[in-house]
Amino acid sequence: MMHAKITAEHLARSAVVYVRQSTMSQVLGNLESQKRQYQMAEAARDTGFAEVRVIDEDLGRSGSGQIARPGFQRLVAEVCAGTVGAVYCIEASRLARNGRDWHHLIDLCALTGALVVDPEGVYDPCLMNDRLLLGLKGTMSEYELSLLRQRGLAARDAKAGRGELRFTLPPGFCWSEDDRIEIDPDERVQQTIRLIFAKFRELGSGRQVFLWLRTADIHLPVVQRNGALRKITWRKPAYHSVMQVLHNPIYAGAYAFGRTGNRMEVVGGQARKTSGHHRAIKDWSVLIKDSHEGYLDWGAYEENRRMLEENAHMQKRAARKSGRGGQALLAGMARCARCGRMMRVFYKTGTDLSHRYQCRGDDGHVGAGLCIGAGGGSIDAAVASQLLEAVSGQAVQAALLAGQQAAKAQETVRLAVEKELDEARYAADLAERRYELVDPAKRHVARTLEAR
Repeated sequence: MMHAKITAEHLARSAVVYVRQSTMSQVLGNLESQKRQYQMAEAARDTGFAEVRVIDEDLGRSGSGQIARPGFQRLVAEVCAGTVGAVYCIEASRLARNGRDWHHLIDLCALTGALVVDPEGVYDPCLMNDRLLLGLKGTMSEYELSLLRQRGLAARDAKAGRGELRFTLPPGFCWSEDDRIEIDPDERVQQTIRLIFAKFRELGSGRQVFLWLRTADIHLPVVQRNGALRKITWRKPAYHSVMQVLHNPIYAGAYAFGRTGNRMEVVGGQARKTSGHHRAIKDWSVLIKDSHEGYLDWGAYEENRRMLEENAHMQKRAARKSGRGGQALLAGMARCARCGRMMRVFYKTGTDLSHRYQCRGDDGHVGAGLCIGAGGGSIDAAVASQLLEAVSGQAVQAALLAGQQAAKAQETVRLAVEKELDEARYAADLAERRYELVDPAKRHVARTLEAR
C-alpha cells in the first residue's frame, strides 16, 4: 500500500531491506524471525519500489557495535551514494543496538532524503516529529540490550558465587549428576594429570615438563565438545596444554570463576572488545577453596605459581630461576650485577662452540648502551669446580639417587604406556563387538565398521 510520505522520488530509487540476527544459534534456530525479515522485501515491492535489494551479510553478528558489520557498512555506503529511497527493517534493533551506529544512519538518511520503514510505519528523518520518534526507538533498542545483558550477568555471577555455575571442565574432572565437580574416573586421565604435577616438582620448569613428555612420547588428554557431548581425546603434548594444567586452580580443589577479563579498545573509530586477559588472584570474581577433591592442595598450587612466575623469561627482578637448555651452564640463571636483568647467552657459529654471557640492559632505548658481558668458558669452569667440590663428599649417594630417579622415570613411562595399551585394547574389542552384531545384509553399515 502506498504511503503519503513515499513519493515518486523515493520510488525512483531502490529500497534496501536489512536483515540481521545476533548469533549463529539464532540464525539456525529462530527461522520464523528470519522469515519475517525477508518478507519485508515483498512489502517494499507492494509499495511500488521496482528495485529491492536485501542485505543479509550480518546474519550471526551482534549489533552492539563491538564487532565489525560488513552488511551495515554496505548499507551506510549505499545511503551515502543517494541511491536508496527507503531502508526497510523489521524493527529498530535490527539496524543497530548502539546509539552511535543508529544516529549516524539516521543523519545520513536525513541528508540524502531516504526514509526508514518498519511494520509500524514510515518515518522521514527530515521531519522533527519522525526524527524524535526514531531517536526514541534507537534509545530503547540500546537500553533493551543493556538491560538484558545486565540481568544475565547478574544471574550468572550470583550462581557462580555459590559455586553452582557449570562450565566446561578441563581434563581430569567431570560434573556429577548432582552438579558437583568430581575427579574423572578414567585412571589413565588421572595418572597423566598427576604425572604432570610430579614432573613439575621434580624439574621445576613447565617447559622442561613439556619436553620430558615429548621425549617419553606420553600423550595428554584433551576435552572436545560437540553440543552437550563431552569426549576425551589423546594428543601429543603441547606447551600451552601443560601450562594450562599447572596454572588452573581447579586442580587444587578450588572453584574459580572470572580468572580472565575483557578489555575495550578503539580500532578504526569503533569499540572492540578483546577477551582472555589474565587477572591476579585477588581480582578473580569467585574463589572457593576446598570446593572439591583435587590433585594437589592449595599450598602446593601457590608454590607452583611462584615457581612459574620466577621462571618467566627476562624479568628484571632478581629471583631464583630454573636452568635452561643449551651448552652454557648458567643459561637462564646468570644475573647482571648492574641492572638485575637476566643475562643472555650468545653462541659462536662454526667449529668454535664457545659462548658468552651478555646483558643487553636498556639497549632498546636510544643511547642507553649495554651493561656488562663476559666469556662463558671461564665462568662455567669456575662454577663447575665449586659444584664438584661441594658434592665430592657425597658422590656415592648422588650416584645412587640418580639411579633411583632414572628407574622411577622408566617406571612412570611404563605405567603410562600400559594405560594407553589398555585403552587401545578396549577400543579394538569394542570395534570387534560392533562388527559382530551387524547384520551381514547391511553392507553399508559393515563397510563403515570395517574401515574403522
